[in-house]
Amino acid sequence: MKCPGQDTQYWNADAIFETACPECDHPMEFFKDDATRRCGHCQKKIVNPKMDFGCASYCKFAEQCLGTLPEEFVAAREDLLKDRVAVEMKKYMGTDFKRIGHAAKAAGYAEKIVKKERASLPVVLCAAYLYNIGIKNALETHQSDAPGVIRQESAKVAGELMERLGARQELIDEILEIVGSHDRPEKTDSLDKKVVHDADTLAYMAACEEKEGLGPDEFSAKIDTIFLTAAGNELAKQVLMERPGLK
Repeated sequence: MKCPGQDTQYWNADAIFETACPECDHPMEFFKDDATRRCGHCQKKIVNPKMDFGCASYCKFAEQCLGTLPEEFVAAREDLLKDRVAVEMKKYMGTDFKRIGHAAKAAGYAEKIVKKERASLPVVLCAAYLYNIGIKNALETHQSDAPGVIRQESAKVAGELMERLGARQELIDEILEIVGSHDRPEKTDSLDKKVVHDADTLAYMAACEEKEGLGPDEFSAKIDTIFLTAAGNELAKQVLMERPGLK
């Protein structure tokens, strides 16, 4: 069955349109399903400005459906996948808003950290969203919230979810390496794993109301021992040192 968005029987008058080349301003004609076209004047390959590649961020048949995807999109495809993973995580967790909120908070921190570290954005954000997704199965199937059970179930659920979304196997393996091991990363572990650890830890600490009776200097020194990346350490101090009683 052909994707309705690409099947010409569903097209309307807007399926063929004109636009100006962003390079030379020469008029160009696009069909709705053209991924790219070359400008007849400057010969630059131009991405269809009206084409919606949203489904291609997770659909394993995207290339067969759309044809050869533009290089600009291929480069960003896995970055777009994280948004689909976030949606699927929320659907899977159902009404467990507390854990959905934690995952979203961890992913938000991870995005801030990864921008200052040379880590992989798709790996880090997907892993942050899926880090504790196994808690549902752990509680419902095993009646346990033991860390080992959560790790095992998180890797299982995350793997199935990523495969269903059509992620490449190398990306899945990198994510499962993080999701399946919640131990404190060693110095030799990947930067991606350290970023996720820092983001998840910060999400827990930010939600904790206990101040532990530490003054600013003592608390700052404690943060230095917990967080593994420079950006994670910096963000933790920005977030946690603003809490009442630590100023």
